[in-house]
Amino acid sequence: MPQYLTPGVYVEEIERGPRPIEGVPTNTAAFLGETERGPLRPRLVTSYNEYIRWFGSVFAEGRYMPHAVAGFFTNGGSRVYASRIVGDAATAAFHVVGDFTISAVGPGAWGKNVWVKIAPGSTTDANKQPVGFRLQIAYWSQPPAAVFDPFDPKNRTKLPWPQWIEDYDDLQVDPLSSDYFDKRLRDTTTNQSVSALISVTANNANPGKPAPAAGVFLDQGGAPEATPLSAVDFIGEKANARQELQGLQQLELDAFREVSLVYAPYPHDDQTAVSIAIIDHCERLRFRVAVIDCAHQDEPADLDPRGTIPADTSWAAFYAPWIVISDPLSGARKDVPPGGHVLGIYARTDDQRGVFKAPANEVVNGALDVVRPINDSTQGVMNPRGVNAIRRFPDRGIRVWGARTLSSNGLWKYVSVRRLFAFLEHSIYIGTQWVVFEPNDDRLWARVKDTIRLFLRSQWRQGALFGRTEDEAFFITCDRTTMSQDDILNGRLICEIGIAPVRPAEFVIFRVFQHTAESQR
Repeated sequence: MPQYLTPGVYVEEIERGPRPIEGVPTNTAAFLGETERGPLRPRLVTSYNEYIRWFGSVFAEGRYMPHAVAGFFTNGGSRVYASRIVGDAATAAFHVVGDFTISAVGPGAWGKNVWVKIAPGSTTDANKQPVGFRLQIAYWSQPPAAVFDPFDPKNRTKLPWPQWIEDYDDLQVDPLSSDYFDKRLRDTTTNQSVSALISVTANNANPGKPAPAAGVFLDQGGAPEATPLSAVDFIGEKANARQELQGLQQLELDAFREVSLVYAPYPHDDQTAVSIAIIDHCERLRFRVAVIDCAHQDEPADLDPRGTIPADTSWAAFYAPWIVISDPLSGARKDVPPGGHVLGIYARTDDQRGVFKAPANEVVNGALDVVRPINDSTQGVMNPRGVNAIRRFPDRGIRVWGARTLSSNGLWKYVSVRRLFAFLEHSIYIGTQWVVFEPNDDRLWARVKDTIRLFLRSQWRQGALFGRTEDEAFFITCDRTTMSQDDILNGRLICEIGIAPVRPAEFVIFRVFQHTAESQR
């Protein structure tokens, strides 16, 4: 309590009543897989063009990260963390120039295709001498036989042109300068490189300005990724030659807490183990749901993911068959796994309706066809096994026609129910952190109940909960019936919340009978 020693009027602000709980985002995804290039730390991208900037679009046949990301954004997704996966033997290419080491932002042989040039800065002093230096960078997926300087105006018509170029002018070696190279080339908040291709480090405490040098490729290091990759690489722990976390281990960090959807585009050389690792990750973190692809050659009627993965879980959904799209790079027809497009539909449904709406009976934007057509008889076999169908309907297009998890428990068989509870639990968890270490008495219990009631009431009004009244939709108990004296003495506050979720109308039945005009009395 404040002390009052001088006569006068005092105005105080006090806090009473419930605190608002803000719903957590549910449409942020994380995609894990092999990419053409890029950093290992998951990178948030908000468009396909941004993904190309950081990770490239060209990759070997049978790898589908670019197609999954493109499908995600085409279907309404807006936020995805791209997580590059490499083998533990991969190293970053680098080149030493003067007092600096210029390194590729991520490991792999791709770094040897990064071309760097040191030129004088454009700004000059009173003596017409450059005050800084200029760093020009280019990247070719396939370097030309006769390498040329793409920054020389004389070479503007030469081909093949680099896939990506960057130009940093007037860099300084003085830490007090606003153009200090480390400030310009590295985001000091996240400690990530601003450049999509390189990072620059000084080899001593007082580096000198590098002298102009002709363009060269990064010529040291750059060991290629080990192939094939395994589930160990997707888990990404520091082991053997791996010195940096990647994959699922990175996604467990607090910086990526907003991720609610996890996906690794098929195929993987260790697909079953990778799927198990992703499902285990989602079950442990509790607030994330995984999407799993079938194999390209799988016949939908033969699929039984609970027996082949194996997994009986409410934290994953399985989709079949593959779809046909127009390749974003070449425009040719291409068979791709459906997961990236499906997660875009998840995000679109969340934005337009809410997480409680099943992400089904929705058009798959960008899909030209399905690899294997499915009819009612085939889906009658698939549905009880937890396989969600993607079907072509006459005059209605290609649609997701299933909304089940891989759980055999009837309470958790729908994706929308699982994701609704994850959303509510995560929102309450984040929104009630203020309760910790508060005096554990009746006043706190009442305030906690009011806080949660306001949040659940807003969800009920939006249609997320089932019931004509609040009492039918949910209840909250936080009093001496939920806590014993031993609980109170040991610092435990226990609040029980009952929720009646809405479930999708999966089977719509209209009963039609003949009715005569004659009175039935």
